[in-house]
Amino acid sequence: MAMKTTFPFTRIIKDLPALVPFVSIKTMERSKGYSIKLRLGANESRFGISPLAREAMREAIEDISLYGDPESYDLRTAIANLYKIDRDNIVVGSGIDDLLGLVARTFIEPGQKTVMSKGSYPTFNYHVVGYDGQMLHVPYQDFHNDPEALVKMAKIADARIIYLVNPDNPTGTYLPAKKIRRAIEQLPPQCMLLLDEAYIDFAPATALLPVKPLHPEVIRLRTFSKGHGLAGARIGYAIADPAIIAAFEKIRLHYGVNAVAQAGALASLQDTDFLLAVIAEVEAGRNEYANLAKELGLSTLPSATNFVAIDMGSQERAHAMVDKLFELGVFIRMPSADPLNRYIRVTVGTPQERWEFSRIFRKVYLQE
Repeated sequence: MAMKTTFPFTRIIKDLPALVPFVSIKTMERSKGYSIKLRLGANESRFGISPLAREAMREAIEDISLYGDPESYDLRTAIANLYKIDRDNIVVGSGIDDLLGLVARTFIEPGQKTVMSKGSYPTFNYHVVGYDGQMLHVPYQDFHNDPEALVKMAKIADARIIYLVNPDNPTGTYLPAKKIRRAIEQLPPQCMLLLDEAYIDFAPATALLPVKPLHPEVIRLRTFSKGHGLAGARIGYAIADPAIIAAFEKIRLHYGVNAVAQAGALASLQDTDFLLAVIAEVEAGRNEYANLAKELGLSTLPSATNFVAIDMGSQERAHAMVDKLFELGVFIRMPSADPLNRYIRVTVGTPQERWEFSRIFRKVYLQE
């Protein structure tokens, strides 16, 4: 019998559980043997990409044998012009998940604490723990992030970062800008606010904290994965103080953002008509899901995102619905943290997908 090889893993890796933030749909299909026909669980855009982006990416593929621009100069310039800020306030990464890793690597040392809402988007937690930091959790207040409680916990724990997702995932709820501004004013010394705005395109104007004036203690994260539909291209950006951007530049992967993604994002940024059409379609879909739930005697959380959380009444019923729908070829998700674990989360699909989901969901629910 061959001896088992012992590898020199770091202590952190040895202590970490064998977990990832999400099990992908492809992994689930392979493990369960089902084929998914309605993909409504990953909050991807179901409305394609801008025709301008499609053409730009086709052209960029012609030069795919060459390295892309490691500085993402043109894209950073376009983003800077959009918000009327300097290019040095922006760094581009392979989606927000990549940027979350940059933040953790830049600010988290062994034993340092960070704070976030219990049940909110979990990826930053994995980065923090991966760098031997500690994540502290604060409960939601009526399914909304509680900025006062987050700041209070940060002060007590001497936390380095408060991670706030607005609009939130998986609840879909949002905080108005005035509450974000008040939290910034109350930040303890040496504490940063990491503001994840992945779903900001779908939020009402009251949620939009102006980019200017820039707050030196705030790092804002945005993505092309949602409204722009470029999730598979993996591209997003951070807006922050130039000193923070310069720190990111020291450690980010030099050629981490591919040339095709840069071309697509740059072109999509110019196509405001496409983005507005997607936003309108998402709003219509959210209303349809809310009406479906109401018809069946269920409630939903108010959503400022491209998904809707539907209250199934209990964790058991939510789990059973997710499993049954998966067997029928419909992929949705449910949050894992109490009290969110009685909800299912459904991405807004195309009109045809919404009709099909409603038909199947209604049938399954009425058979329970």
